[in-house]
Amino acid sequence: VMSRFKGLFDPDDLLNPGVVVRPKPLDADLRRPGAATMTASDGFAFAHDDGNFTNAIHRCVGIGKCRADTREDGGFMCPSYIATRDEKDSTRGRARALQEMLNGGVVSDGWASPEVHEALDLCLSCKACANDCPTGVDMATYKSETLHRTYQGRLRPRSHYTLGRLPQWLRLVGPFGRLVNALGKITPLRKAMLFAMGADGRRAMPTLAAKPFRRLRKNVRTTAKPEGTKVVLWVDSFTDHLNPEIALDAVTVLEAAGCEVTIAEPDICCGLTLVSTGQLPAAKRELTNTVEVLHPYVAAGYTVVGLEPSCIATLRSDLVELLPQEPGAREIAKQVKTVAELLAALDWQPPQLDRKLLIQPHCHHYAIMGFETDQKFLENLGCDVEISAGCCGMAGNFGMEQGHYEVSVKVAEDGILDKIRQSPDREVLADGFSCRTQITDLDGTSSKHLVQLIAEHLR
Repeated sequence: VMSRFKGLFDPDDLLNPGVVVRPKPLDADLRRPGAATMTASDGFAFAHDDGNFTNAIHRCVGIGKCRADTREDGGFMCPSYIATRDEKDSTRGRARALQEMLNGGVVSDGWASPEVHEALDLCLSCKACANDCPTGVDMATYKSETLHRTYQGRLRPRSHYTLGRLPQWLRLVGPFGRLVNALGKITPLRKAMLFAMGADGRRAMPTLAAKPFRRLRKNVRTTAKPEGTKVVLWVDSFTDHLNPEIALDAVTVLEAAGCEVTIAEPDICCGLTLVSTGQLPAAKRELTNTVEVLHPYVAAGYTVVGLEPSCIATLRSDLVELLPQEPGAREIAKQVKTVAELLAALDWQPPQLDRKLLIQPHCHHYAIMGFETDQKFLENLGCDVEISAGCCGMAGNFGMEQGHYEVSVKVAEDGILDKIRQSPDREVLADGFSCRTQITDLDGTSSKHLVQLIAEHLR
């Protein structure tokens, strides 16, 4: 009777269909069984999810830890949600958009669905969820895979060709560093260059080194220590072209610790900016070349030491996901260390620094390597350490891109910039290039890399 009565005023069954009157089976609308199966293509292997992107994205079951009210509650994730308080900017919200895309529900245009890209746009690719999410959601990887599948064979956003290929551009413009730096100080020209890059005009231009490390080191004599720990120092593109003094200090510190230091040659790149913009075939080519260069060192018993946390994290995690069949990739991933990880394991008594430090850990450092070793190492050096929990807001190319400036600044204001104001007596330590850039750009405060602090005392 009730069914016939409802049919009088709702003949098409539009109101609450399939629930009370003529109900569907209990399992009819479960998300997972109805999702399209997306196996790994030429992007990430998704080895932990049986090579299945669908399995990976359905790791999210809606726990909602990413929707923390404060950084203290949620750890490092999810910085854009803390800034906007919009569900779509949480890890869970982004996972839901991708799940709906795979399910063919309200998101119906596949990889190019505007709802998906709107949800992913403010993802900083900080990888914090890979560590903090109880179910192991890695939204940075999912975003990269989505961009890869969306733009295969298609024209990409301008920033993908500029910021996404920054290491290649640094090599090209390096010889003209003084000229580029001079032009970057002229406001109209700076804004024009940033616009051409797809970057926000309110940003400062990164300062190119007068000479990259690979030219400077020709004038630096290294002291061979045949009995010492064999170390191959991998100088990434950012350090090489933008902060070569950090690499010089790293050589000083490692040799003082008794290491036999070799510089990785030729110039190699981890492809980080290609990964973050979803240019995965190009990233694989870069990583294949990197494996060819580094594996002979690793096979000979060398430890690979990196200086840029995000680049180290790429070799520790993305390398084996992008090149699962590449001989030597797993061996390299196990042998790549941060400076603190290496020094903490050596029988060496470093100088007591006795400094009061405010530390901005790089998000990838926190998520992939963990920051505990660095913190304990600094405390053993007599340092009074305070940690700024959460992202600085720059997050590689994210904070530079047009449309992200306000969120990037809000993340910084709620995090590291607030800590700097509260602790004016502390020096700022930030191993990540993007972290140092954000702090200087927005606050004018200078920050240092760990090796710079130690090298100062050694000198």
